[in-house]
Amino acid sequence: MRLGVLDVGSNTVHLLVVDAHPGARPLPAHSHKAELRLAQLLDEDGAIGPDGVDRLVAVVREALQAAEDKGVEDLLPFATSAVREASNADDVLARVREETGVELTVLSGAEEARLTFLAVRRWFGWSAGKLLVLDIGGGSLEIAYGIDEEPDTAVSLPLGAGRLTAARLPGDPPHPDDVRALRRHVRTEIARTVGDFSRFGAPDHVVATSKTFRQLARIAGAARSAEGLYVHRELKRASLEGWVPRLAAMTTAERAELPGVSEGRANQLLAGALVAEAAMDLFHVESLEICPWALREGVILRRLDHMGPV
Repeated sequence: MRLGVLDVGSNTVHLLVVDAHPGARPLPAHSHKAELRLAQLLDEDGAIGPDGVDRLVAVVREALQAAEDKGVEDLLPFATSAVREASNADDVLARVREETGVELTVLSGAEEARLTFLAVRRWFGWSAGKLLVLDIGGGSLEIAYGIDEEPDTAVSLPLGAGRLTAARLPGDPPHPDDVRALRRHVRTEIARTVGDFSRFGAPDHVVATSKTFRQLARIAGAARSAEGLYVHRELKRASLEGWVPRLAAMTTAERAELPGVSEGRANQLLAGALVAEAAMDLFHVESLEICPWALREGVILRRLDHMGPV
């Protein structure tokens, strides 16, 4: 069957269309995305403003049309941290439902982490052993650890690259004092969770997902996306540590000139790098591997599991 996943994230609204059936890997058939940056559209009260809601409704309508055009049989719509944490989330969800007919399922941070972990486990298989999975989104950082398809522990922290950039890095380039303050904040937040993971022992394999990690790996020398999904890509902490001060000194326009960095994400790259560096340092990770599957694939896989064999 042809499935569609509609992901209303903190940075983008992304429709992924796949051809899938139980027991087979999902084959991507179409991708439709729109930059919305909901995490940066929250007002002082933490609400998504009228303009942001109007834009969200319009983008969801466009995605629905794209899904219809591509013959999607079953649509799985969900929202993550930007909608989840908005003070007017119920009103936003009701407006989307009334004007588009789409019932967005709001995933908790823990659910995001578990579904992403499932996707990574299926990608690497049982031979990968104990996995530590890191995922930096626009609104949150998810960390999960385990040896099975369900992680032994999983957390979600409000350390998304878009959220931190909007709240804590106002300059372009940012002031060094703001960068240092953000670095302290990120490390304090992550350090609080390390003990929850260390009691399970060292992981056999450390994996990262998300656009942020892919871009950081690319500027550090990883293969281009055009070389395909199955090329090994890794990010070394030593390389990342060398890039952080360079990114801090750059303007958004200068970062956008780096290989693999999109113009729409260039302003968030420094915050993402600070989060990635902190996580790798505090979890004693020297190198991690980039996984092409993440939350959307996890949602698809869980849906297929519930369908059972045909």
